[in-house]
Amino acid sequence: MAQKKDYLKGQFDNAVSSIIKGIDRDVERGEDALMLGLGIVMLSSTFAPVAPPSILLPLVALTFAISAGFARINYHNMERKLLESMAQLEGHEKIILYPIAAVFADYPMHSLAESFNPLKNLKRTWKSALGGILINPLWMPIFYVMGMQIIEEKNLGILNRAIIGVEQKISSLSSLV
Repeated sequence: MAQKKDYLKGQFDNAVSSIIKGIDRDVERGEDALMLGLGIVMLSSTFAPVAPPSILLPLVALTFAISAGFARINYHNMERKLLESMAQLEGHEKIILYPIAAVFADYPMHSLAESFNPLKNLKRTWKSALGGILINPLWMPIFYVMGMQIIEEKNLGILNRAIIGVEQKISSLSSLV
């Protein structure tokens, strides 16, 4: 399946609304991926009677890693598509979308390689090691990727609030006209 390069579907008459709908749909997709990962992890306790912790706990960490990784890739794709779409807009339309673009500038997300590197995320590594010492050493990777999951969720929430703010601004401007 070919990946769309921007949020404009060949229509420039209502470009801002098209961009907002597209990015809102992508934010929902990222949130759904995170919730799916969390749901699978919550269901993992069902397998506890038949699977030993040495098998189940790495699968939990892998589930968090996959869902956070998909959400990170989705976040980078949203940023790229927004910037490519905004490049085709006029100045007053760009001003309307500025709060959404500002979220990507204020909360940049590093690459997945950097996020999975424990040496580049010493605070998260320390917290996961401390949790592993307190609970069980097998939980250290789970805590590490759970930290990634929390960061993804926080950034998608901030982006979602920015989208809601822009939608409210557009609706209040359209009601005045």
